[in-house]
Amino acid sequence: MLFHIFDLGQSMKLNPFRVDPAHPFQLVKFLSISTLVLILASSSLMSVFMTNYAKSALLKKNQAFARLLAENLNHQIYRRFTLPVVLGFGRVELKRKDQYERLEQVIESTIHSFHVLDLRIYDEQNEVAFSTDAEQVGNNELGGEAVQAAIQSGKISFELQNSLSIWDVLAAINLEDGDVVLRTVYPLRAERDLRFRDQPGPLLGILELTQDITSDYETVLHLQRLIILTTFMGSAALYGLIFFLVRKADRVLDERLRDKDRLEKELLQNEKLASMGRMVASIAHEIRNPLGIIRSSAELLLKRQKAEGGTNVKMLEAIFHESKRLSQTVNDFLDYARPRQPSLEDVDLEKVVRHAVGFLTQEGQEHGVVVESSLPTGYVVQGDRDLLYRGFYNLISNAIQACSDGGHVRIMPVCHEDQMAVLVQDTGTGFDSKQLDRYVEPFFTTKDTGTGLGLAITSSIFQIHGAEMILRNGPHGGAEALVIFSEPC
Repeated sequence: MLFHIFDLGQSMKLNPFRVDPAHPFQLVKFLSISTLVLILASSSLMSVFMTNYAKSALLKKNQAFARLLAENLNHQIYRRFTLPVVLGFGRVELKRKDQYERLEQVIESTIHSFHVLDLRIYDEQNEVAFSTDAEQVGNNELGGEAVQAAIQSGKISFELQNSLSIWDVLAAINLEDGDVVLRTVYPLRAERDLRFRDQPGPLLGILELTQDITSDYETVLHLQRLIILTTFMGSAALYGLIFFLVRKADRVLDERLRDKDRLEKELLQNEKLASMGRMVASIAHEIRNPLGIIRSSAELLLKRQKAEGGTNVKMLEAIFHESKRLSQTVNDFLDYARPRQPSLEDVDLEKVVRHAVGFLTQEGQEHGVVVESSLPTGYVVQGDRDLLYRGFYNLISNAIQACSDGGHVRIMPVCHEDQMAVLVQDTGTGFDSKQLDRYVEPFFTTKDTGTGLGLAITSSIFQIHGAEMILRNGPHGGAEALVIFSEPC
């Protein structure tokens, strides 16, 4: 047992960790081997987690891409095939050669260079009405449960098909094309006009497309091998270092060993906190800059595609809007985590609000909302111009988003208990009265997208200005946000 390596005589009274000269490295071997096992186990778990996360991210990216491709196919088939055929022939009959060839041309022009291995369209009887492999047309045994679910409930499904076992994948240096494919089942529907955009159109058929994602999957496998190799090399290096340190520590007196353990624990905790701070700053820097590049590039490409009438407009719009949303999310987290102290000066709220309304005009027009401000010139408070602009921008933007087509947002001056105030009023659905107190809580949101930090940041901006923000429902419907400043009316 472990106690055999100690001298249990007089030396134990002086140093309970004194090593028997006959076995000088027993404690070193025990501790170093135990540490090596722990490092290997934790490193292996970390590498498995990281690779699984990378695979999951890859699958989500490819699923999102496949969904965009399916939506684009739905749009192209409906606009370029279904509508012209129905108007010209009265009905769609893919058994007619001319209609089949026309659909084939539309599909081939849409999926060109998207690594689509196979594409089929099923009718409501689960029979193949169109296929890139003409021999499959008329077959009613290829759809499976995913196609049945799409027919019955309009469910979109994704299935990753891997022809290799996990050991074959890890051992293979290079994968062959088609080893890893993504099968997407998507219900094709007739498109509705803007008045009925929230209602799904009639089912036209079921689209099934199979994409080759082997190259992306191979990239993840290279990352996985690199992580495993780095993990074991790092473990070996740590093992050698720990062996040396433990061997040296084994000759230190008991009192110094206890002090050393205590200091190491404190240092480790401080290093963790410092590492977390560096990690947050690094992540913010690394995410914000690429997002800005992606957003500006997508915007430029989108403008070009719109001007040229390209087929990728919808895809580029999705990239632009998602990158814009992610950029705002990163900024929201940073703004909430590192609140800025205001630089006080005289600020004319009329100019601040007019500036915010000017920037939100386009958003208002997109929602069919009229934004009006009746703040008088010279409506001055003490505050930070940029922070107050951010606060009122958020309030007005939320009000616009809460309104339906034909709504109104009004910004007006109010004298509340002899104090200057600004009222932002909209004609939307108003707040949920049962959760009114939670709207300014961090991460609370009633929207499908968003971080739930918008109103929390806005509230903190007004608080550091000594102002109070009150959220309430209007007496005639809609929502109201009342911002009360400390300056007298």
